Amino acid sequence: MLKHVAEGVLVHVSEFIQSNSIVVQGRDGVLLIDPGITGDEMAALANDLRELGRPVAAGFSTHPDWDHVLWHPDFGDAPRYGTARCAASLQDLLSHADWEARVAEGLPPEYADEIPMDLLGLVTGLPAGATHIPWDGPTVRIIEHHAHAPGHAALLIEDRRVLVAGDMLSDILMPFLDLAAADPLGDYLAALRLFENVADAVDAVIPGHGSVGGAGQLRARIEQDRAYVQDVRDGRVPDDPRIGPSAPLDWLPDVHKWQLLRLAERQQNQTP
Repeated sequence: MLKHVAEGVLVHVSEFIQSNSIVVQGRDGVLLIDPGITGDEMAALANDLRELGRPVAAGFSTHPDWDHVLWHPDFGDAPRYGTARCAASLQDLLSHADWEARVAEGLPPEYADEIPMDLLGLVTGLPAGATHIPWDGPTVRIIEHHAHAPGHAALLIEDRRVLVAGDMLSDILMPFLDLAAADPLGDYLAALRLFENVADAVDAVIPGHGSVGGAGQLRARIEQDRAYVQDVRDGRVPDDPRIGPSAPLDWLPDVHKWQLLRLAERQQNQTP
């Protein structure tokens, strides 16, 4: 079921970690952002679009994590875009003969048999530094940064005042750091500053996972994520309900501890 967020912007929510697939209506079709997760869900989404009389004109993946680069034959052969770094990361993955096995290692067991991988990751990289998605619809600005995953991009649907955040600014997930990056904490803080710079132009924020937030919640989510990252950086215990005893997902405290462990290992390896 598609839920209305703003004029011409709709969201489909998956059962898997409240994953959000975003539909932006254009003149003759829609821009489909991060569609997923199961085959049945994507087929139902395609059917909803048919009922609206809106074919898929273009797709976009905010970053190269498996749950953001899925596709379904019913969406058709529209171009699927991502940033140049996102596409390069996917091309590297797909170049390995055992790529399906590599992806399967990260799939949730309860959904693994329902996730179609035939069209996974077939993303065309936009030119490096591209600032907008090329399509016949509302202007969609690309805000590329280095937090969470290579080539991650948030999207600002300017006329609709909607920020599509990818895997950031979630009310249910604390920041997931890109621990393979040279400066995962600094990269995350820099991305939050980019979001802060556009906050006055946003009335709704759509995270990759979690609830859609209104204008007042955007800055609150930025501050919550910043506090988490700064606490981790400075060795403090984060006062963050997303990793506390009442965490919305019972495995999040373990992910938090794992991030701390990996960061400590990095620091030890960098110490002369």
